[in-house]
Amino acid sequence: MMMSCRNIDLGTSVLDLMPCGCSCSYSPKSRRILFGNCSKTVCRIGTRSYGGIGGGNLVFLRRDSGSCRAIPAKPKETTLVNGLGQEKTVMFNLRQESQKPISLENLFEIVADDLQRLNDNLLSIVGAENPVLISAAEQIFSAGGKRMRPGLVFLVSRATAELAGLKELTVEHRRLAEIIEMIHTASLIHDDVLDESDMRRGKETVHELFGTRVAVLAGDFMFAQASWYLANLENLEVIKLISQVIKDFASGEIKQASSLFDCDVKLDDYLLKSYYKTASLVAASTKGAAIFSKVESDVAEQMYEFGKNLGLSFQVVDDILDFTQSSEQLGKPAANDLAKGNITAPVIFALENEPRLREIIESEFCEPGSLEEAIEMVRIRGGIKRAQELAKEKAELALKNLNSLPRSGFRSALEDMVMFNLERID
Repeated sequence: MMMSCRNIDLGTSVLDLMPCGCSCSYSPKSRRILFGNCSKTVCRIGTRSYGGIGGGNLVFLRRDSGSCRAIPAKPKETTLVNGLGQEKTVMFNLRQESQKPISLENLFEIVADDLQRLNDNLLSIVGAENPVLISAAEQIFSAGGKRMRPGLVFLVSRATAELAGLKELTVEHRRLAEIIEMIHTASLIHDDVLDESDMRRGKETVHELFGTRVAVLAGDFMFAQASWYLANLENLEVIKLISQVIKDFASGEIKQASSLFDCDVKLDDYLLKSYYKTASLVAASTKGAAIFSKVESDVAEQMYEFGKNLGLSFQVVDDILDFTQSSEQLGKPAANDLAKGNITAPVIFALENEPRLREIIESEFCEPGSLEEAIEMVRIRGGIKRAQELAKEKAELALKNLNSLPRSGFRSALEDMVMFNLERID
């Protein structure tokens, strides 16, 4: 999305443009912001009220409405924009149409070059000499993955690098992103085997194409290769952090397998399992990125909490979509978790209001049409609504964790990642 060139008269105020990497500029003599063509996601910030910002006038110009942002160098002066003269945040759009939803493409545009380098390297770092393993890797890497986890690594790496005074990412930052994507990919291959899924992101799974034996070995090989690269980073703290993730994957699968069709599963149990299976990797990714930026330990810990809360919010949203989207939208069978007896947040909440749902689940859907009846009960008995509230609660915590970072385009993109997740259930 390119924004059209506009001039905005700011009256008597003197403004300093925040760094955004676009072609916009400010003319002190004419007191105008000159907007050139800008396609940088860094120019995009949320309309939320952020903590830690001083009391001066702020002008926020949204990227998704075709604009940049500036902060007055003299906070006590009056900012005049379209006739407004107030000492408070002034929002204005360069276009009249409504705000468009956040997209991952725009969100990750600020680290697009980093992600392209990662994509170019992924197959080569797998390094498998066996052609079957190479084919399996190509299948999963080319299946339209969003690269969300390495994208988060790059965003946190650059946000914390700015805090630490680093001008460029280190080799360790980039290798970490590759390791995280390999571990995630290996876990997907094994998940599909355990779940007996024949489709992933609209494509046939590795075990469907090559058989269960090859799929298990391909996942094992990718875990091992990722561990080898991890060891070569020679950072004991990060090695321990990421190694724990692989252990958590197994713990999560065992916890899930031992509680199938168990309607007494508590919300805390569900969140712990979700942490093991999803949030642990995200948290380790974001903290590892901060560690390689050599920031203070309290900032690294906040990045861990950010990743954990974001990961939990994502998992809750995924579990909601399992009931609200079609098989075509999901790229896998709808309500697949419930059909297999996996009790997720929407089901846990609906069980509180519908005794009949417990009967159906504990019968393991033995009667024709019982699965469809259970799905409808989850929808109408408040399961979806309360799960949405849980996802928003975790998202709010994630946004608070980002207060430890300085205001920048990279932090704004991380905030947008949180909002992007919630937009999936709007």
